[in-house]
Amino acid sequence: MPEQSYGYPTAGAAVAGIDSAALDRLVGRARMEVDSRHLPAAQFALARNGQLVATATFGAQESTRFVMYSCTKAVTAGAVWRVLDDGLLTRATRAADVIDGFSESGKQAITVEHLLTHTAGIPNAEISESEWIDPRMRALCFASWNPEWEPGTRFEYHGTSAHWVLAAMIEAATGRDFREFVRSEVIRPLGLSGLQLGTPIEDQADVAGVVSVGIAPSSSRMKSASEGLGLDISAIGTSDESLLSQNDPLVRSIGQPAGGAISHAADMAMYYQAMIENPGGLWSDEVLSAGTQEILCEFPDPMTGVPSNRTLGLLMAGDDGDAMMRGFGRKSSARAFGHMGAGGQVAWADPESGLSFCYLTNGLDRDPLTMGLRGDELSTLASMVVTP
Repeated sequence: MPEQSYGYPTAGAAVAGIDSAALDRLVGRARMEVDSRHLPAAQFALARNGQLVATATFGAQESTRFVMYSCTKAVTAGAVWRVLDDGLLTRATRAADVIDGFSESGKQAITVEHLLTHTAGIPNAEISESEWIDPRMRALCFASWNPEWEPGTRFEYHGTSAHWVLAAMIEAATGRDFREFVRSEVIRPLGLSGLQLGTPIEDQADVAGVVSVGIAPSSSRMKSASEGLGLDISAIGTSDESLLSQNDPLVRSIGQPAGGAISHAADMAMYYQAMIENPGGLWSDEVLSAGTQEILCEFPDPMTGVPSNRTLGLLMAGDDGDAMMRGFGRKSSARAFGHMGAGGQVAWADPESGLSFCYLTNGLDRDPLTMGLRGDELSTLASMVVTP
């Protein structure tokens, strides 16, 4: 096993107001998952007040990058915000107005805001990376999708469909490849050299291969957990084996806009700092507020049974006592915002403390209960590192 790496300077942590004992507890909890062989490798990073203050890598080299899965959605959202600020799209722009053929099968009413809040009504629509590459096949896929409900009337998580549409809208509005737009308009201005959406095959040598781990829980265990929480979580699925397609170099190079970004934890922690600090005014105050501080959708999430608390592209912890069900742990403020990813990826920022946190692993956990408990404990410990 590669040597474990710890990269947090005592002086930097002290300047940032980080409690070293609390940080050690976080390191120990993250290290335990790899030492006990529950996960093959993991990496986390903490940042505060515009600076990186702590990093640690276990079971891999410090330079290793990880597939982020749905943490990617925050990056694609940031690109959409840039298009909104440029006036090329609005929150009310209909996909059918910019994507040829999208009006087929009753999808005329779907807007940018519906897509970013997962209320578009097409949660189970599918398109493969190979179909995306071929413009003709892409158009045929979009045209064949049938909405399952009237847009804007309910929430259901859109795993990939909404963000394929958003990528197509970026391309239609800007005339640029969505991956190039993300690089030049979001990643490059923020100096995040380790974050990529659409990673060329020749740049993938440092990416950790994804491995399925854990055992899917029995129906009786899911029922027991539901009763213990007082919520119906029976709809939470286990990790889809199709997620292992991110081990395919070609798939990584395409840059699936809902789940295909690759990064160091440090780059994502700093990306979330940018959403607090907004360096250089990358986004307007109006669009950034809609993305990070305004709950636009409170329809219940059928996977968790609690209000979805969706902003314009992200989630907010909220003050209803259910923040842990949204991935924020038990010590974040109600204003914390972020987006988690399949298999146990975590990424969020808390404007109250100025802290941002990212945890990445290449262990794709089949057990959503174990995964959820791990994320809850890590997020809770991360929230506690700020000096009182």
